[in-house]
Amino acid sequence: MAKDNPPSTKSKAPPHKKQAAELTRGKTHNELISHGKSLKKDLRALPAEQRSKILSHFHGSERDDLSKARLKNLKQDDKNRDTSKLSEYQVKSLNKRKAKPNMALQRQMHRRETKRLENAMTAADAEEILHTHTAGLVEVETDMEKTIQLTQHNLKNEHLEENVAQNIYDLDLNEYGPYKLRYDRSGRYALLTGNRGHVSIVDQHSMSMKTEFFLQDSIRDACFLHNGSMMAVSQEKNVFIYDEEGVEIHRLDGHRRVTGMEFLPYHWLLATVGSSGVLQYQDTSTGNLVSQHRTKLGPCRAICQNPFNSVLHLGHTNGTVTLWSPSSSEYLVKMLCHKGSPITSMAIDRSGRYMATGGGDSKVKIFDLRMFKEVHSYKTYGGAPTCLDISQTGILGIGHGCHTTFMRPEALKVKMKEPYMKHQLSGKGPLESLRFRPFEDACGIGHSGGISSIVIPGSGEPNLDSMEHFTNPYMDTKQRHEAEVRHLVEKLSPDMIALDLDSMGRIQESNLIQRQQRMRYFAEGVDTKKAADQEVVKNKKEKKRTNAE
Repeated sequence: MAKDNPPSTKSKAPPHKKQAAELTRGKTHNELISHGKSLKKDLRALPAEQRSKILSHFHGSERDDLSKARLKNLKQDDKNRDTSKLSEYQVKSLNKRKAKPNMALQRQMHRRETKRLENAMTAADAEEILHTHTAGLVEVETDMEKTIQLTQHNLKNEHLEENVAQNIYDLDLNEYGPYKLRYDRSGRYALLTGNRGHVSIVDQHSMSMKTEFFLQDSIRDACFLHNGSMMAVSQEKNVFIYDEEGVEIHRLDGHRRVTGMEFLPYHWLLATVGSSGVLQYQDTSTGNLVSQHRTKLGPCRAICQNPFNSVLHLGHTNGTVTLWSPSSSEYLVKMLCHKGSPITSMAIDRSGRYMATGGGDSKVKIFDLRMFKEVHSYKTYGGAPTCLDISQTGILGIGHGCHTTFMRPEALKVKMKEPYMKHQLSGKGPLESLRFRPFEDACGIGHSGGISSIVIPGSGEPNLDSMEHFTNPYMDTKQRHEAEVRHLVEKLSPDMIALDLDSMGRIQESNLIQRQQRMRYFAEGVDTKKAADQEVVKNKKEKKRTNAE
């Protein structure tokens, strides 16, 4: 005789650990309501930080007051509806429909709400489990030690592993300098451009030269396009597109004397601005010119994109910063950042909340883009800040003269008394570019003597999202082709670039007049249908009477 299996002693997983479909499938309406109440009770018992994470996944943001306000407006409109122009039959029909709710719709809404809450809890748990690595900054053991005293020589010989220490090197390229440096989105390839016509792509993993060619023209700026296989180079007169072999693919005749370029990866747009002060957006997937705006503020050399909303920031010679989008012929915002001094460089953090600007007055100012107000400022020595960059973890890098200074992530919110690290390149100033390498604790510096790479511990994002387009440094040829097709299909429209991203997909606010018009239109439709039915019945009766006679 078979014996019953003993009950399992393993503890059951909490309800929010299971899949949402398993929790809502095959349950009655009352069971769903009780289950939803128990989930909300468990949510209220969680700590505030964990509860805010779950609510951000559930509502799409941490603010749920907007949805409550919309619901309140809808209820108020229903309570104060105007039925003066409705017939008695129509008013009776509306009251009957209101008194008898749609139970099938309510059950469906409760089921979907329970699924959304379950998915939000599961996503919050997965976020805590998957993000197991954190960025490691250098910490001192005693108060007598300071991180600013740590040099690249000490890091390479005493503290770093061999695979990390190889990121510390110097390339002496005195013949074609000064040089600028940019990385692709994955951080694997570096684009080196000399002002006298030298262009090369270096594989940062194998430290080998992938492409190298020389142009009989001066180079103002260059950047990668959607991946490391294509690049845009701004030469003396026009902008040219080259492939990874150095073959010229296209020439953009409309972009003349360009001094700054930015590529918007989610929209496939190449934005350029030059000495004429004209901002142009070129669609690299179709080759069409999307928009062209005159800034009317003279030559512009500082350009930077906000990685959060893809809005472009332009720094002008009169000390102002203007914000632009392709759909607006005028600037969205104009800020006076450095009074009486030109803007020399700009950088925006990953969250899009803080902007750092460098001016000719040898100051670096931090602005809160949510209020467009200055938070604090730092003073630089040895020259004005010529290049700025903010790493994926929030470390601020400043290039001034022949010096580089790095501030902790907290320096964007609170003014720090001393820097995190520094590095000096004697006799190679002023610096042309300073770029943090994505997903690595490395920083590339371009100067008159070539290229230098240093290690800044804690500057790279430790968690790689391989599902993000072209951020996987180990992507092969087949994966790259598939990613290009998928990225083209998911390309966003230029009209979606706006300061307030919450405006996209938002439910339109309730309007009492529009609601009354819709009710009248619905009532007229009911009356028209009723009259048409009566006319059909009348015609049938007349036809029968005629046939009988």
